[in-house]
Amino acid sequence: MADLRIVFFGTSGFACRMLQVLHDEKYNVVAVVSQPDKPVGRKRIVEKTPVHALADALGIACVQPEKLREAPEEVLAYAPDLIVTCAYGQIVPQVILEAPAKGCLNVHPSLLPRYRGGAPMHYAVWNGDERTGVCLMEMVKKMDAGRVYARCELTIGPDETMAELARRLEDAAAILLKENLPKYLAGELEGVEQDEEKVVIARNISREEEKINFALEDVDAAYNHIRALIDWPISHGVIDGKRIKFLEARKKKGNPQEAAGTVVGFEEHAMKIACIGGYIYIRKLQMEGKKGMDADAFANGAGRALIGKRFE
Repeated sequence: MADLRIVFFGTSGFACRMLQVLHDEKYNVVAVVSQPDKPVGRKRIVEKTPVHALADALGIACVQPEKLREAPEEVLAYAPDLIVTCAYGQIVPQVILEAPAKGCLNVHPSLLPRYRGGAPMHYAVWNGDERTGVCLMEMVKKMDAGRVYARCELTIGPDETMAELARRLEDAAAILLKENLPKYLAGELEGVEQDEEKVVIARNISREEEKINFALEDVDAAYNHIRALIDWPISHGVIDGKRIKFLEARKKKGNPQEAAGTVVGFEEHAMKIACIGGYIYIRKLQMEGKKGMDADAFANGAGRALIGKRFE
């Protein structure tokens, strides 16, 4: 393992855990590839990606091509024997995929072929799935379509948010990589081809999809939608011309007399919103241009004025 030259591709906090596993298990990670650093916040201060920051802390070189397909030589210069990727964010071109003698592996947080794409954890929650998992898979030119070498399954809790699920999947992914990478390198794992008839695509969440439409989504769909976007990119509703982000929610079944989307009142430390087939209780929220707050604080301020009004 000490002689095997590995290049790791990743950007997010989830990917950091996989890089840490490789480091802790004494693999020879010669370089890291991450998305370019970007300005964040109102002051637009450039911050390193989580993987870039970890690579610096571990003393590993990090390259960040704006468009990887136009600069493959930045990776090929490190002469990788194996490439490991997780939540990188760009398509890896064929010239790079073909370079390592030991191939290219990806740690993907779904039960492939269900949820190929950039938002598999979001859609597992949004669609109300009861189970999901992590796969260690072969990287090929087609997105997330390679053979699966190992997988583990997890149950999704009925009230679990995407952020909560991501933390558990991160733990599972770290174990999966640690236990199965040595087996892969020893040639002990037989890849299983994916069933193309069962493919489900999990495209990145669009701006338009962040909005909850209470007139069309029943209570289950609205609740799944809200918890699927916690803690990013965060769902919202528009009422009285202003956007309110939903930071924490619960649901109750019922038969509201009010029109779907109506703010019924404040109870159980939450803003109660009528839905088709029940109620959504918003426990924490964020008004446009304001900081997040709990519903009790909102009720003591501007919230009471919204009772009887309806989300668009």
